Amino acid sequence: MPVKSAEPPPGASGIPASFSDNEYPMYLLVHVGLRQGAYGALDWNICRCVAGKKEVSGGLWAPLPLLLIWSHPSLMSFLEIFAGCNIMAKEYSGSPKHHQLESKRKRLTWILGVSGLCILFYILGAWQNTTPAPSNQSEVYSRVGCDVGSPAAGDGHSSSSSLSSASLDFESHHQVEINNSGGTQSFPPCDMSYSEYTPCQDPSRDYAWYDNIPHKELSIEKAVQNWIQVEGDRFRFPGVAPCFPRGADAYIDDINELIPLTGGTIRTAIDTGCGVASWGAYLLKRDILAMSFAPRDTHEAQVQFALERGVPAMIGILASQRMPYPARAFDMAHCSRCLIPWNAYDGLYLLEVDRVLRPGGYWILSGPPVRWKKYWRGWERTQEDLKQEQDAIEDVAMRLCWKKVIEKGDLAVWQKPINHIRYRDMETCITPLPDVRDSEEVAGGALEKWPKRAFSVPPRISSGSLPGITAQNFQEDNELWKDRVAHYKQIIRGLPRAISQCNGHDAYLGGFAAALLKYHVWVMNVIPANSNQDTLGVIYERGFIGTYHDWCEAFSTYPRTYDLIHASNVFSIYQDRCDITHILLEIDRILRPEGTAIFRDTVEVLVKIQSITDGMRWNSQIMDHESGPFNPEKILVAVKSYWTGEANPKPH
Repeated sequence: MPVKSAEPPPGASGIPASFSDNEYPMYLLVHVGLRQGAYGALDWNICRCVAGKKEVSGGLWAPLPLLLIWSHPSLMSFLEIFAGCNIMAKEYSGSPKHHQLESKRKRLTWILGVSGLCILFYILGAWQNTTPAPSNQSEVYSRVGCDVGSPAAGDGHSSSSSLSSASLDFESHHQVEINNSGGTQSFPPCDMSYSEYTPCQDPSRDYAWYDNIPHKELSIEKAVQNWIQVEGDRFRFPGVAPCFPRGADAYIDDINELIPLTGGTIRTAIDTGCGVASWGAYLLKRDILAMSFAPRDTHEAQVQFALERGVPAMIGILASQRMPYPARAFDMAHCSRCLIPWNAYDGLYLLEVDRVLRPGGYWILSGPPVRWKKYWRGWERTQEDLKQEQDAIEDVAMRLCWKKVIEKGDLAVWQKPINHIRYRDMETCITPLPDVRDSEEVAGGALEKWPKRAFSVPPRISSGSLPGITAQNFQEDNELWKDRVAHYKQIIRGLPRAISQCNGHDAYLGGFAAALLKYHVWVMNVIPANSNQDTLGVIYERGFIGTYHDWCEAFSTYPRTYDLIHASNVFSIYQDRCDITHILLEIDRILRPEGTAIFRDTVEVLVKIQSITDGMRWNSQIMDHESGPFNPEKILVAVKSYWTGEANPKPH
């Protein structure tokens, strides 16, 4: 009578179960997983020898112990041996038979053979591994080879961001073709006539080093207006201007008497024609984030002054193209003697302000033509001209359905309606607002007050206007970036203290800016112009700022703007559109000396990036994803070195 076979215990799945009752099964698997390691560090892999038999008499499952080995990373392939053999035997009775002893000898031979194979691979790997792991951080940097024959990188200045995680060395064997200039190349410094000396100093609202911005034109041209003063080797910003002679703080207090600046209702603002951005600088302490916006004109580098003060700012002008911001972005817009002809071109510029203002947002105007009856002589304009300008502005505002809140002193304030439910028959071409059910509903959805607004589900998501993005995705993104920033703090020591302003490429839902919020850091969130989903409106609804940008073009800012630049899978987006070398050179231009750049992408892309940044005299390391080494996405952390050009560069 045949004896019933025993069932294997849980965990033994995968071993063939199609053996007859009188068979002894043996299953043998050897798997050596191989991949390139970090500076010769060995990777754990398992060589598994699993053999078992189905005991006819007792029905017991007796697996052999697992054999663990190390496999060496230089063996760039798989060895996967699968052997299964069915040894026919008869049922036990009495003394062992010859075929049973022969079966045992065969099994023992298999086990010893596989064990010997595993040991052979281990010895071969140990013999080939002749590169020791770096003993300290400086040794890691020395291997990067940032000195490419150009002037010495640095004058003994240490990096502001110390990299604390082991670097991974990924030598590509299966490369993705990416647009770049080809090969590792050295980038010579520009001629000194294009350079400016940059001493190290944290941004300050009231001071900036003259050598950072060697332009005195503004202090001479605006000497009477007292925008800026030269004091020795520094600029001082008194915080006054023609429209706020008592200082920016007192001016903002005057605005607060007219509209509610406190309480969290107003969080984002845009200052057109910002000058040196004193208005935005003094709003920061009131937890209002202002985007200062001005052209590079005869005033010379006014936006650069703003950036040196740590104020969010961009070079730009109201002209024939839209501003690079989404509709319904800002809670407040401001113009103080900004010299923009608001009444020109049938109110075209006010139409653009209307587009970027949120429903219920405010527009504040001070300076000409407001209060022209008192100041017309000082403005050197006729009363008729100023009256005509103000009447034209009032007419455009009325056609935009704006309500004039108040005109008091030197200030005039208008408010955009919360919806267009009463104006369905308007013929003027203005940016339409989302439909509402009643006159009290805010078009596009009401926002929470700051700071709750930063982590509440934005109306653009809750309304379903962004396909594929749900409230759950939003919460998951917040948790994801919370973990990522915590990881960055571990691998880049002192990171939160080292930055005050940073640039986030492909910002998605603004999770990076939200995770940095507690460190009092502002982030310029950048959404690629060719992105599949326009999420910049979500970022503004959260109370953050940002812009659209095509990274195949130059970014609208001055050199040395940001302390930190973060790029998540940006180069995978642009690899087929433009040369990534040009993108990296632009990043080098806008990153401050000793600033940090963090790139997240596939290994192949990061290796290409690292080969280019080596030629730019950056110190860089490729590190594992925060979830572990098995995630295909890796992290490249690079620090821009501090170096100075030669006084008399040699001709090339």
